Amino acid sequence: MNYKSVLVISDLHIPYHHPDAFEFLKALKKKYKPDLVVNIGDEIDQHAISFHNHHPDLKSPGDELREARKYVKELEQIFPEMTLVHSNHSSLIYRRAVAHGLSLEYLKTYNEFLQVGPGWKWVDDLKVTLSDGNACFFTHGMSADVMKVAQQYGMNTVQGHYHSKFKVEYYSNPDKLVWGMQTGCLINQKELAFEYAKNFKSRFIIGCGMIIEGQPKLMPMVLKDGGRWTKKIV
Repeated sequence: MNYKSVLVISDLHIPYHHPDAFEFLKALKKKYKPDLVVNIGDEIDQHAISFHNHHPDLKSPGDELREARKYVKELEQIFPEMTLVHSNHSSLIYRRAVAHGLSLEYLKTYNEFLQVGPGWKWVDDLKVTLSDGNACFFTHGMSADVMKVAQQYGMNTVQGHYHSKFKVEYYSNPDKLVWGMQTGCLINQKELAFEYAKNFKSRFIIGCGMIIEGQPKLMPMVLKDGGRWTKKIV
């Protein structure tokens, strides 16, 4: 299938996502009517089981998962069919199991432990053909420079992971024009889960990406004073 309108959902880190993230995504769905929805990874945060220090004022692993499931169910109602790319936060349960010598045979699938239906499909990485006939590669985050990934794979590339990067770049060779898109994130940076970044000079950029008729389009969530969405798609 050659996709005409692709919505790329940036790192949500549920349950620590931006309070207007779902309304923003609903508005994008209504306006652009995507025929493919790609979640670029880190759809859940799993702070409580991170390999980094767990903030003592945040939820236990069980409480965090139960809260995350409520929001995941809400997201599934908006997007009953979605392709999700494997990522460092979402895969924490599997990485923890391996680190402690537990066979993956004992673990549930993503669909089972998040309690979502078969319309959500997880992949390591994703390659699709866009409506202009060009290929596009989706990965969670392989390099801080998205163009290095695009040049390595020789095709248009979209990635997330780097919360403060939100850009589209192009390069050309004698045969074709190739672009790379970095999609920012959809988190609430005021949450304690992101306290590690409170002194970063580069702030997280809230938004996601679209690909329309083969061309990338950045979709910033423009915020008012106080950090809430203006309710406008720009």
